[in-house]
Amino acid sequence: MERLKQKLLRAEHAEQSWKAGAEGERLVAAELARLAPHGWYMLHDVHWPGRPLANLDHVLVGPGGIVVVDTKNWTGNVTAHGGVLRQNGRSRASAIEGALRQGASVAGLLVPEHGTKLWPMICLAGHPDMRLATVNGVAVVGVGGIEAAITRLKPVLDPLTVAGLHAHLAQQLVPGPARQAGRAAEPHLKSAPAASPVPVRQPAPRPSKQSKAFWGLVRAVLIMAAVVTLMPFVITLLSRGR
Repeated sequence: MERLKQKLLRAEHAEQSWKAGAEGERLVAAELARLAPHGWYMLHDVHWPGRPLANLDHVLVGPGGIVVVDTKNWTGNVTAHGGVLRQNGRSRASAIEGALRQGASVAGLLVPEHGTKLWPMICLAGHPDMRLATVNGVAVVGVGGIEAAITRLKPVLDPLTVAGLHAHLAQQLVPGPARQAGRAAEPHLKSAPAASPVPVRQPAPRPSKQSKAFWGLVRAVLIMAAVVTLMPFVITLLSRGR
């Protein structure tokens, strides 16, 4: 009985964590939408390359480069001092490592020239007023300051390159029917090998009514000609039989 209670508690805790995470992602996505007028493109809840069951919360492409945002809806006291990110005194080094791995997975889809213009970031949905901090190369910022943090990035990409990178990442990160069809990757981007087209067997065209009538007439003429040709032989055979 006690073991069953523990399982139920763990299930409830997991559900609460999932709901909190989903709400945090929604809040951050709404805040990131403010970047669109500044030339930024956004992808939300996309595939994590190399991790079939994992996702990336937000991937942004804009003048300041490529930003991979991992949303955390943590509670309690969060600090980032001396290169260590902590929540309620506990080290959150795993979150930093996760953000770095996410950034590396997206950079692996790009040529080195653009992969070096990628910035991993952790956004704290439950701490909107937290000031920007950097921990081992990962930016940590509250949701209330994420717009300013991203717009402050030094411009490194022109609008044409931004559009091309966004189209490329959309094709690589968004699975199945949600892919942006018809947007080919630019020559300066790494892309997955194109799939060979599958030949489709086309059904034979159905004959028209006029065609059917014509061939029916041809068959009738041929049958009549055969009868006329064979009739003398038939008569001869019948007369001999008598």
